[in-house]
Amino acid sequence: MLPSRRHPDLLHAGLLIGRLVLGAVFVAHGWQKLNDTGHAGVTAMFDGLGIPLPGAAATFATWLELLGGAALIVGVLVPLVGVLLAANMAGAFWYVHKDAGFFAGDGGYEFVLVLGAVALLLALTGAGRFSLDAVLWGGRHRAADAPEREGAAA
Repeated sequence: MLPSRRHPDLLHAGLLIGRLVLGAVFVAHGWQKLNDTGHAGVTAMFDGLGIPLPGAAATFATWLELLGGAALIVGVLVPLVGVLLAANMAGAFWYVHKDAGFFAGDGGYEFVLVLGAVALLLALTGAGRFSLDAVLWGGRHRAADAPEREGAAA
């Protein structure tokens, strides 16, 4: 039997750890864009990469990473935020990393692939029991229902 079936809180603890780590990474990158590079610098970088509407894209990416990362940390609107962050990473893959190979050390897509996949994983599973989403939406969390659905199907 899977450990998460014997101890259901392990599933929710795993979602919490994933949200905290992914959220911290996105907050750090959003803060870097906002504070270190600045809007003009991010816009110029996006323009040089051929990203359409570089000013709007810079604003979107900066605030999505900063606020979306914070939303993951507290666990609010996780399905929506997860999809938006995954889409943001798809854009980073397409416009920046796809032609540089796999490994991040060479400028490749390894890192954005992992970030996008984990964001999508959270979008599909939900935030879990240890989240603001669980408090706001009456304790409903899809990940907690998954073992029952699997057992019913078997």
